Amino acid sequence: MNRGDPLGCPGCPLQARREFLSDASALLAGVVFARLPIRFGHALTAIGDERSYPIPESDGATIDRDNEVIVVRFEQKAYAFNLSCPHQHTALRWHPEDVQFQCPKHHSRYRPDGSFVSGRATRGMDRFALRRQGGNLVVDLDQLFRQDRDPAGWGSAVVSL
Repeated sequence: MNRGDPLGCPGCPLQARREFLSDASALLAGVVFARLPIRFGHALTAIGDERSYPIPESDGATIDRDNEVIVVRFEQKAYAFNLSCPHQHTALRWHPEDVQFQCPKHHSRYRPDGSFVSGRATRGMDRFALRRQGGNLVVDLDQLFRQDRDPAGWGSAVVSL
């Protein structure tokens, strides 16, 4: 058995499949990252608890630190998230190498759609209610949905583009 080859069969179909899957995963991560640039911005308008943001032209995220909102366009859908991790309310950060949001305090990880991946948190990122109004997304800061308490509300807090 060749110790450099854990399967002991260089060139066998199983080894080729594992190499293919590894290469495909790396390529997919690169494609998703390339499609998800992070920008910093501000609401276009603020009326009461509603904030208006332009619909991003392509996949990516806009972080509005002033209102603690992350607006994401990903795979033809738009979301608005609370900037804070649902575990202990630390500001989330984007980690391009993992193509995920991550909490710097306890390392909870989330997909671009806010779904929970791993860490100490027990649910996805909190989503704000939002609607499309012309070329903008209107985010209602008074309506925050937690995935564990209101799964239907959390699931519907998305705009198809």
